[in-house]
Amino acid sequence: MILDARPCTLGEGAFWHPERREPFWFDIAAGKLLARIRDEPAEWSFGEAVSAAGWIDRDRLLIASETGLWRFAIETGQRERIVALEEDCSGTRSNDGRTDPAGGFWISTMGKEAEPGAGAIYRFHEGRISRLFANLTIPNAICFAPDGRRAYFADTPRSCLMTVALDAEGWPRGEPALFAHLPGLSPDGAVTDAEGGIWSAQWGAGRVARYRPDGRFDRALDLPAPQVTCPCLTEGGRMIVTSAREGMSEAALMDHPLSGQTFELEAGVEGVPAPRLRL
Repeated sequence: MILDARPCTLGEGAFWHPERREPFWFDIAAGKLLARIRDEPAEWSFGEAVSAAGWIDRDRLLIASETGLWRFAIETGQRERIVALEEDCSGTRSNDGRTDPAGGFWISTMGKEAEPGAGAIYRFHEGRISRLFANLTIPNAICFAPDGRRAYFADTPRSCLMTVALDAEGWPRGEPALFAHLPGLSPDGAVTDAEGGIWSAQWGAGRVARYRPDGRFDRALDLPAPQVTCPCLTEGGRMIVTSAREGMSEAALMDHPLSGQTFELEAGVEGVPAPRLRL
């Protein structure tokens, strides 16, 4: 069940590299990228909040931080900023992100204190970053239908998953529409599987829930940490899930001592390999 026992204050951004067959994730609060490299623990400090990744090739990632998108060399730790991301706005940071099937990288931002309306979703594509949606609070759950025709996202406080059609180049076509209303739940990170199901990590509920392509609830996997944050899937049907211990009282941590650790479990359905990012 436990993939990695290092406790994260705010674990996020679970990502499976399809060529390396290795997991990566972040502790946003600590400004760290974590991984299992050749099944050994590895980590890198960035000195600012980092939250999401895509893969450029076998040995390089794109890393989203509170000030930009960075080209990062896994073996050496060398990094180079490619483009700024709200660099002049000290009150925001990067949050959720994934690469779309057309090779563009979607990344969200949010207020560091979750200020209402301070967040947005951007797309980085072929060297240019464009804002797609604004006036969000905690934009999360960015993921894509396997055929690349549809994107999903959430604004966590609104307790709903949204969807928007995409054109052939991966740009939104039309306005977002409601995909699934989740009353009383806080949708965090999400990922799609090979059958088009959407797996939603639900902060505070201690579970990752699967929704069918038509928005109906299918099933849920429970975890021993209430603040689950982000899932990813491997080609073999394993699920990796990050969690957080941020804001938990001593009593809550005693009840849930595995909070903040990173978990591995069987999903029962295969994942879709993360697309290569097109710079």
